[in-house]
Amino acid sequence: MYNQSQSGLFKGMNPLMTKVSVIMVLITLVLGSVFTEASAAGVAHLRQWLTPFLEWYYVLLVAFLLFFMIWLGTGRYKNVRLGGDAELPEFTFFSWVSMLFAAGTGVGILFWSVAQPILQFDDNPFIHIVSSDAEAAVVAMRLSFFHWGINGWAIFSFVALALAYFSFRHDLPLTIRSVLYPLLGERVRGPLGDLVDLLAVFGTVFGIATTLGLGVQQMNAGLQQVFGFASTPQLQLLVIAVIMLIATASVVSGVSRGVRLLSELNFWLSIAAVIFMLSFGPTQYLIGLTIEATGDYIQNLLRMTFHTNVTHGSDWQAEWTVFFWGWWLAWSPFVGMFIARISRGRTFREFVMGVLLVPTGITLVWIGLFGGTALYHELFGGGGIVEAVERDVATALFVTLEGMDLGAMTPWVSGLLILLIGTYLITSANAGTLVINTILSGGDSDPPTAHRILWGVFLALLTSVLLLAGGLDTLQAAVIAAAMPFSLVVLSMVLGLLRALAGERFAAREGERSAFPAEPWVVTETQHEETCQEEKISPESVAK
Repeated sequence: MYNQSQSGLFKGMNPLMTKVSVIMVLITLVLGSVFTEASAAGVAHLRQWLTPFLEWYYVLLVAFLLFFMIWLGTGRYKNVRLGGDAELPEFTFFSWVSMLFAAGTGVGILFWSVAQPILQFDDNPFIHIVSSDAEAAVVAMRLSFFHWGINGWAIFSFVALALAYFSFRHDLPLTIRSVLYPLLGERVRGPLGDLVDLLAVFGTVFGIATTLGLGVQQMNAGLQQVFGFASTPQLQLLVIAVIMLIATASVVSGVSRGVRLLSELNFWLSIAAVIFMLSFGPTQYLIGLTIEATGDYIQNLLRMTFHTNVTHGSDWQAEWTVFFWGWWLAWSPFVGMFIARISRGRTFREFVMGVLLVPTGITLVWIGLFGGTALYHELFGGGGIVEAVERDVATALFVTLEGMDLGAMTPWVSGLLILLIGTYLITSANAGTLVINTILSGGDSDPPTAHRILWGVFLALLTSVLLLAGGLDTLQAAVIAAAMPFSLVVLSMVLGLLRALAGERFAAREGERSAFPAEPWVVTETQHEETCQEEKISPESVAK
């Protein structure tokens, strides 16, 4: 049985999993704060050691997930519903798409939408095939689209679909271990299930810390430009503290309305930012570049999907593709659980087409406008953006605004973008702590407030330590390493989903029902003892 403690510090949580998770984070914090240089060197060495393997392993895994999701959405299981056969979608299509928009944009895309096209424009392994800077700009946009496009969303969509299928169609908890029930049976309630969920927690913690670290660095750059604050570790730590304090306060208050208002503010500020860039930027160039780069992306998608840097001619594959695929994998339990929660009642076909295409389309437009503006000013506006981004990648967005020559509007626009980054950081931190605690509590959608506070503090401390230990390089190395063990869980989830679908199809053909547990999954210690008393047996004998 999967026990939840009914009293004490771990009330409502799985005591063993929570203790192991806490110890894991505490060890990381101690090593990172006391042995800072050694920790940074160790993480960098681990990344270097893993890179030759991950350059083809992550590529193959992500390629497989992309084709697997397309098959699920178009093949024999396309009409399977995430819920009962006659169940209607929980949200309207517009509401669902709007929430997918919220999942598809965030701190990461704000950080990289300018920085990545500029850095790819300056250096990429395909630059030798172009004959002009204009063509190089298109290639840079294509590579940026690749790392933020349909391949990455295949990872998110698979984890989300698997969670939603087992939760809504078979009434299992919304946890990673549920997907492995067809493979492990009742053993998922024991140590094996604990290990699976712990790997998900491990990847999620470092994925969130990486995202928070990137956002804090970018906010630091914006505060420096708008208000003249010095770019220092102390300021970054202060920003982390303020962000996590606000996020934790919203958790403690229990006011979901505040979180909803922040999410709506994110949405409208994002729309305003897109309209602003299209209106005040080089409009005709942005539209043309986005269309041309999208076509280039579609034409070269298969080639890029299977690119493995087999000649080892540069570090580009390790610095970009391996990092992004690792980041997507580490982030997938968090985003997957969010998407699963809002997708009840959708068929596989609706789900796959919506989750793969809608966020990808939004992301292409976002990068096209923001990255395209930076490239235009680099090509035709006097340049200087490449040099500035190479000095400090976190300044990319704000350097681009300076290049737009907005006059007195620049501080106001920069201030609004700082606000947008801050609201995304707050909602990401809030939702991240909820997801971690949901997994540790066995799928409880309302885990104890005390543990949300605890993990809010842990995330703040971990982000701070990783930044102090080496900044962006350490963040990237940590998330790549953290994603590796969870990738094995993802492969097991594929087998679990296939077996469940095959069993359901066979059962339907035989006029039977597929074999899944009818009793509640999470059984508390008190309920376990009461059941034993009714059956006139001892709990110890059941445990044996």
